Amino acid sequence: MLSILNNISSLQAENALNTTQTSLNSTLEQLSTGQRINSGADDPAGLAIANGLQANVTALTQSVQNATDGVGMLQVADGALSQITTLLNQAVTVATESASGTVSSAQRVSLDNEFQSITSEISTIGSSTTYNGQAVFGTSLTVFMSDSSTAGTSSVGVAMVTVSAASLTLSGDNLTTAGNATAALADINTAISAVAALRGNLGASSNQLQAATNVMNSQITNVQSAESGIMDADIGATTANLSKFTILQQTGIAALQQSEQMQQGVLKLLQQ
Repeated sequence: MLSILNNISSLQAENALNTTQTSLNSTLEQLSTGQRINSGADDPAGLAIANGLQANVTALTQSVQNATDGVGMLQVADGALSQITTLLNQAVTVATESASGTVSSAQRVSLDNEFQSITSEISTIGSSTTYNGQAVFGTSLTVFMSDSSTAGTSSVGVAMVTVSAASLTLSGDNLTTAGNATAALADINTAISAVAALRGNLGASSNQLQAATNVMNSQITNVQSAESGIMDADIGATTANLSKFTILQQTGIAALQQSEQMQQGVLKLLQQ
């Protein structure tokens, strides 16, 4: 039916063209960003889930860094304890020498001076070893890890005991007599065992943090994969849609032009 007041076919063609243009714009945006969801209107539920997953990844990434920093601090502590063990072995040498009856009193004084220097250096290492500007020994290390949820939160605590000649029961020892040297030797051996046990505890904590790091890295990969499944555009399907909507845009324009020509036909009838 020909009508003058309303060109229904033209309105229909225009509406269809507007719909096509909206879809085409959305498709072009997806191709330019690589994302299927670019606003809340695209997929409200999917966007909410993806944002939650992004928070998980952010928290896990920082937690990995926290654990790495913790391992670094433990490695610094272990290195310091290794040096202390070397010093204790030197103390064993001078104490064993001083305990011998072939050593003179003057030589024992010299050996005791060396021993006191060793114990002083042990205390210095214990008090001056730092990590990131903080004292390593005599503190409590707590490494916090989380995936941003309450259920996914954990921490690893490590007691970083004070390390000094006094804490290792060496502060009262001297090598001025053979008897004192023998007693000091027993204390030195006890100190060596104590340092070895401490290094073992630190090593176990370091392994625990490393294992946690491996788990969190795996979590990050899996969560990112899940987020990608929600957010990423299917490039193959989106490219196919681009071709479809481009053709529909062209045919829609042609249909709109044709409908306008039909309206002109009514005018020609009136002119006859």
